[in-house]
Amino acid sequence: MFLIKIGLSLLRTIIELNNFFKDKRSMRWQDFKTQYLIRFWAPLPAVIAAGILSTYYFGLTGTFWAVTGEFTRWGGHIAELFGANPHEWGYFKTIGFEGTPLDRIDGMMIIGMFGGCIAAALWANNIKLRLPQHKVRIFQALLGGIIAGFGARLAMGCNLAAFFTGIPQFSLHAWFFALATAVGSYFGARFTLLPMFRIPVKLQKVSAASPLTQKPEQARRRFRIGMVIFFAIVIWGMVKVTDSPKLGLAMLFGLGFGLLIERAQICFTSAFRDLWITGRTHMAKAIIIGMAVSAIGIFSYVQMGAQPKILWAGPNAVLGGLLFGFGIVLAGGCETGWMYRAVEGQIHYWWVGIGNIIGATVLAYYWDDLAPALATNYDKVNLLDTFGPYGGLLVTYLLLGLAFASMLWWEKRFFARKNATQSLSLQASKESV
Repeated sequence: MFLIKIGLSLLRTIIELNNFFKDKRSMRWQDFKTQYLIRFWAPLPAVIAAGILSTYYFGLTGTFWAVTGEFTRWGGHIAELFGANPHEWGYFKTIGFEGTPLDRIDGMMIIGMFGGCIAAALWANNIKLRLPQHKVRIFQALLGGIIAGFGARLAMGCNLAAFFTGIPQFSLHAWFFALATAVGSYFGARFTLLPMFRIPVKLQKVSAASPLTQKPEQARRRFRIGMVIFFAIVIWGMVKVTDSPKLGLAMLFGLGFGLLIERAQICFTSAFRDLWITGRTHMAKAIIIGMAVSAIGIFSYVQMGAQPKILWAGPNAVLGGLLFGFGIVLAGGCETGWMYRAVEGQIHYWWVGIGNIIGATVLAYYWDDLAPALATNYDKVNLLDTFGPYGGLLVTYLLLGLAFASMLWWEKRFFARKNATQSLSLQASKESV
């Protein structure tokens, strides 16, 4: 009997210890889930991570992180359905048009990006159909998307290939594009503040604040679906690696890019627009730091024999940047921004995406008429060739440092003027009293 009691006591102890460690594991998982899968990520480390990821993407696949080139090909496929022959267009002879998205590195990467965006949005239960507040917003989204898509492909790249990943590639055209985009975004910001874009606000009297409603079961179900999508993309990519390594890796990298842009809400449009409207430079400074981190990695790969992507430093980069900057602010989102917002259920950004593809396809159609005067008769300037390997790296970092210092100066100036204006208004109101 004594031995039986000891045995039962020991069994209870084992069960209690098992439950204790099970609870601990559950708590650790819940903490990890809340901290890293449900909450939004800080922009700065996320942008730096995107810069590092884009560096390895270049080293392992031989191309850079870009999306609008593939969206232009999608537009070409759609044009084929209506009897067009995009295979004969000079633009597609330049960027390639063979196969389907499943056969192209950019295509597989974008599939992975959409998968990452959807998985991340589901983890956080951040999916809900949201209609535009007014018809004018649809007009803005479509027109702005068309202008941005046209400008991006005129410059041979958007906020990625002609900016975030273009500058670390040491291509002079990316600097032309970046400066022109900043100018275009300024005029875009001023344009969208016109009265025609102001939506009337309808005030509704309520007796009490509406309580926040949570649906825990829906959140759990969506989290599980997000996990299924995440692992499906991982398995698909890993299986594809055995058959076509670059395509499989492109999908896996795309998954990472999608997670980063959705969880950190990385938006290049806000980086430019906020400069002129709110004076905030947090996202812009994060992007500059991300490019600085990426540049040294790209430089290392180039020294090992990889060929950077250098494009024409002609009027196309300047004009394309002006149109792109104006278009993304008018539309309210850039090429990466509309992707994650669209899968979150924001209908406005579906129209932005449609506009992007239309604008890019129109540019591809007229490329043969525009290219000689604006692009192909100009040099492709590689800073590493112009200033020497280390000189080109130094020039790039000096320019990035100048851009960062300019952000600090602008932020200080903006808020100093804002505070001065508020002080004058306050003083005037006191005097009137």
